[in-house]
Amino acid sequence: MFAAVKPQLSFDVPTLAFVAVCIAALLGLLLLFAWLQQRNVRALAWWGSAYLIGASSIALWAAPAPLFAIPKEFAQALTFLACGMIWNGVRLFHGRPLLPTAAFIGAFVWIVLCQLPAFAEGSNERIALGAVVVAAYTFFIAFELRREQRKSLQSRIAAVLVPCVHAAIFLMPLGMQAFLPAAYAASWLNVFTLESILYAVGTAFIVLLMVKDNDVDLYRSAASTDSLTGLLNRRAFLENALSLCARQGERGQPVTMLMLDLDHFKSINDRFGHAIGDEVLRVFANAARSNMRGSDLVGRLGGEEFAVIVAEPMQFAARIGERLRASFETAGIQIGEHAIGATVSIGAATSHEPVTDIAALIARADAALYRAKHDGRNRLYGADDEPASEQGRLTAAARSAQAAELARSLPRKTRPRRAKSVGLAVIGQSATSRLPYSR
Repeated sequence: MFAAVKPQLSFDVPTLAFVAVCIAALLGLLLLFAWLQQRNVRALAWWGSAYLIGASSIALWAAPAPLFAIPKEFAQALTFLACGMIWNGVRLFHGRPLLPTAAFIGAFVWIVLCQLPAFAEGSNERIALGAVVVAAYTFFIAFELRREQRKSLQSRIAAVLVPCVHAAIFLMPLGMQAFLPAAYAASWLNVFTLESILYAVGTAFIVLLMVKDNDVDLYRSAASTDSLTGLLNRRAFLENALSLCARQGERGQPVTMLMLDLDHFKSINDRFGHAIGDEVLRVFANAARSNMRGSDLVGRLGGEEFAVIVAEPMQFAARIGERLRASFETAGIQIGEHAIGATVSIGAATSHEPVTDIAALIARADAALYRAKHDGRNRLYGADDEPASEQGRLTAAARSAQAAELARSLPRKTRPRRAKSVGLAVIGQSATSRLPYSR
């Protein structure tokens, strides 16, 4: 591809090419071996194969006396095929569809154009074409990596930077041919050969780093997620809930804990079997995900016991809880072929003070849950307010006033219809105290 340049080299190019072939082949075998250890990461097979194809391309292109003669453009086309396979591997790794045609298009265009007299071997046009094709592929790789929003910022920056540098190196001959004397332009071959070796090593390092980050994400998710419901497990919920409480405490804003327990769950297991009981838990988890906001935390504490914490005072949190209760009541009427009639009882407790011991807040919500179970189940009860700071009470009152003002400002036809009252009682008051909340 770069046969037009006849420089006086300070490095022995055949030796450097031999080193590049050995490194690329070893890295290809390393990636294939990694794929054999992690068959679920199919991108490793694409990357390993691409490295081996790249090593073959360099060997066929740079060999002083090849075992069999093939046109130079075919050997060089393997380089573009390897670039296309690396690009597809990145797409596959991030869960995007493969583009097999795009992997071959660079090699196809190269072979077709090289048959034209304008792109004869050794011409500047052929050099420019090869540089542009490889640069385009590497920019596509960088674009795919840039789209990935993983939390490991360091690996993401490195993954984008390495392909961009490689693409820039490949575009250098165009500028050197156009603006620099031939003596300087000839040094491009030295730069290209050394950079190819460094790029091969750097890319393999980035690939393995991405796979490691992916494994860490999977292990972290597995460690923090309940396997049956997909909600946060007990440990992850308590850790995240405490962090939420700390943030709300710094702002002087309240948090509300909701403790939820599926009604007569043991009876459901006894009557229909544990498989149906597990399905009831999954149905409740789906209802929780559908009715919770992105900022709300919901987790399974164990068995049929769940917890939700929201950055809201009791009035708003109760509406969220009641919406969930009504949704699950509807979804639990029939599960599969069985008429279950599953429901959930909810206890709620609000804290206006900074929470340093979340166990106390859980205990208050749990006491309200006990009252809801005792008084008939399938209802939401709120605990008495704790003694709160004046600032906390003023903040809650201000938010309630803002919500009321917003409701009054809406046109009458667009106001939400007030549903019938639901059973939200406050512990310490009469069980007949009813507060209106939307269903």
